[in-house]
Amino acid sequence: MSGLHHVTAIAGDPIRNFGFYTRDIGLRFVKKTVNFDDPGTYHFYYGDETGRPGTILTFFPWAGVPAGRRGVGETHQTAFRVPQRSLGYWTQRFTEKGIAYEALEKRFGESVLPFTDSDGMALALVGVPGAENEPSWSNGDVPAEHAIRGFHGVTLLLDSAAKTAAVLTDVFGFKETGREGSVIRLKAPGDAEGSVVDIYEAKGFLRGHQGGGSVHHIAFRAADDAEQGQMAQKLVSNHGLHPTEQRDRNYFRSIYFREPGGVLFEIATDIPGFAVDEPVATLGRDLKLPAFLEQHRRQIEDVLPRLEETAS
Repeated sequence: MSGLHHVTAIAGDPIRNFGFYTRDIGLRFVKKTVNFDDPGTYHFYYGDETGRPGTILTFFPWAGVPAGRRGVGETHQTAFRVPQRSLGYWTQRFTEKGIAYEALEKRFGESVLPFTDSDGMALALVGVPGAENEPSWSNGDVPAEHAIRGFHGVTLLLDSAAKTAAVLTDVFGFKETGREGSVIRLKAPGDAEGSVVDIYEAKGFLRGHQGGGSVHHIAFRAADDAEQGQMAQKLVSNHGLHPTEQRDRNYFRSIYFREPGGVLFEIATDIPGFAVDEPVATLGRDLKLPAFLEQHRRQIEDVLPRLEETAS
C-alpha cells in the first residue's frame, strides 16, 4: 500500500479541538499522548476505529497560538472521504453545528464540500462512490452510514509543481492522473484512503506561515523499516534530498525531509500501530507516554489541561 499515513496540524485550545473532531465530525479519538519534543503539550490522534494508516489526523494543540496564514509552500487543504450520498447529511450537520462551510463544487468530476475547523484549518469532504462499502466507525452521534472513511488526500500550494511531482512519482509511486487549470492531480496505486495529492501551482502568491489552523507536516506510508530505507535512498540518490535519521514515535517510526516546494514531508512505517500500548476497545481513553517520559508522568499530567470527557 502507498499514500498518506497521517497529517499533523497545529491547533489552539485543546478542549475545543477535541470537541470539534470527536463530537462535531465524529472521528474516533485514537490516542492521547504528548508532543515528545515538548511534553507539556498534548499530541492528539483522530482516525477510524483502529487508527489505520490513511485515516489519521493529528494535532499539536497550543492554547493561544497565533493563527497561521495560508500561502505558498504549505498544505492548502486536507480532504476526507465520505459516501457520495452523505454530502447532504453533512451540509445539514454543518448548518446545525454552526460550522463554516462553502458551496458544493466539482473537482476532477468529484463533489467536494469545503469547510473549516474551529481554528480555521481548511478541510473538505469528498463524495466517493462506493465509500459506503468501506469500514466506518460511529461515535453514536454521526451515523455509521454517513461517517468519514479516512482521508481522500491533500492539496499543496506551491510555486512550481515539477520537482515535487517527481518525488511523489519516483519515491512514493504516485502517478499524474489529470489537470484542471492550475491544479495537477497525482494518485497512489489503488483507491485506498489518502491516495490523492493535488498540487495547486501558484507562482507569485504570498508564502504561508505556520500557526493555528496550519498543517505542520504530511506523512506518507512505508510498510516497514526496509521500505522506508529504500525510499530514503531514492531521496538522496535521485533527488539530492537528505532525510533525518529515523525517530521512534512509538506507533510508527519516522524520517523527515523538506520537499522541493518547502512542505515538510515524513515517511512513517505502518508498524507497530496504535494498539501497541492499549487495546483497540479503549484507544484514546488514557494518557499514553513513551518510556523515556514515564518517570515524569505526574508533572506532565499536572500541566496538561483536562479534557471534558474521553472518547472511546
